[in-house]
Amino acid sequence: MKIISRLIDPAIRVRKIRIGQISALVLSPRQKPQNAPGVLWIHGGGYFLGMKEMVWMSRAVDLVKKFGAVVVAPGYRLAIRAPYPAALIDCYGALRYMKIRADALGINEHQLMVGGESAGGGLTAAVCMLARDLGQIKIAYQMPLYPMLSNIDTKTSAYNHGKIWNTRRNHIGWRLYLRGDARQRVSSYASPATQTDYRNLPPAYTFVGTGEPFYQETMDYIDNLNKAGVEAKADVYVSNIHAFDMLYPNTPISQTAIRRFEENFAYAVENYFA
Repeated sequence: MKIISRLIDPAIRVRKIRIGQISALVLSPRQKPQNAPGVLWIHGGGYFLGMKEMVWMSRAVDLVKKFGAVVVAPGYRLAIRAPYPAALIDCYGALRYMKIRADALGINEHQLMVGGESAGGGLTAAVCMLARDLGQIKIAYQMPLYPMLSNIDTKTSAYNHGKIWNTRRNHIGWRLYLRGDARQRVSSYASPATQTDYRNLPPAYTFVGTGEPFYQETMDYIDNLNKAGVEAKADVYVSNIHAFDMLYPNTPISQTAIRRFEENFAYAVENYFA
């Protein structure tokens, strides 16, 4: 693994690695971690935009600095060049890498977690579903923040005119990801909102704004997990700004969301093991 010469945060050790045909960043404490939570953090961008370096804007950085977690951020293939299932294959491959290399990474293999924002939240849910169904890797916890889960318009993703993300951009993302009629019925690995069996998925935490496109599908996901007996909860904020915590991290609402996210992660570290 090649150590990146320029560190964005001096408190964090950064390595760039190859996992199959993609690259990924590994963020870890400067002191070699031992038995640390391992977090696969998946960037957003509507499945067709974004990059692994967006991890520096995300909630994942503080998981390394404050909790000693090891974060792997995959640069999965984007839908503009490689449609579904490329991104899912890449993200699951990164999770498998974490499982196999747990000792070398300083990760507790019984505390593998998955998280991400927006499309990364959708891939978080899909990776958890795939891992459950394959039975090869057990995930302790999932953090799909304001996730992009449904290729079918919901009450809040239809006719949404948000500046950051809206109905038009959402349709473009799904059309590129699914290559064709984005309204078609597809596998739950492609559009997790189509899932009918939520049993035995990992415990979950998320937060979302009331006026953003993904409010309804986020709440439906948490509700379906709870109905299946899975511990899951969502914090809801009055906001119409998608990814408000990343774009405006110093506002009062973002500070509250960040604090609550970290409180729930701390609880997960103490209580959730696969």
